[in-house]
Amino acid sequence: MKFTLDSRTDINLIRGYAEGEVRINELVQRAPCIVTAREVVLDWPARTVATLGLADLAQIFALQPDVVLLGTGSKQIFPDRVIRQAFATRKVGLEVMDLGAACRTYNILVQEERRVAAALFPS
Repeated sequence: MKFTLDSRTDINLIRGYAEGEVRINELVQRAPCIVTAREVVLDWPARTVATLGLADLAQIFALQPDVVLLGTGSKQIFPDRVIRQAFATRKVGLEVMDLGAACRTYNILVQEERRVAAALFPS
């Protein structure tokens, strides 16, 4: 799906997504990544929601978001209880949704200047 263009160029916006990829500004990313208003983490070692471990969360928590949108591909897949507990312990909101919903929600929240991070699994 392609989004309409926004005139803001000072933040990272998700311009589109499809099965297996997400477009952040002009960058097409096919591997899991983390996106915030100012940063894009392309070397995130996480590979799937099912194998998401506590070590994979370090890069997310280092960005100090208030809320994290976990975009889990074409279907909503909840991570293990240990992962959800790590967010609760740090008082960081975690919203789990399919990739499209995560991309759309991220764009809204980042334009509202919320401290949001999107952790995206394109496939």
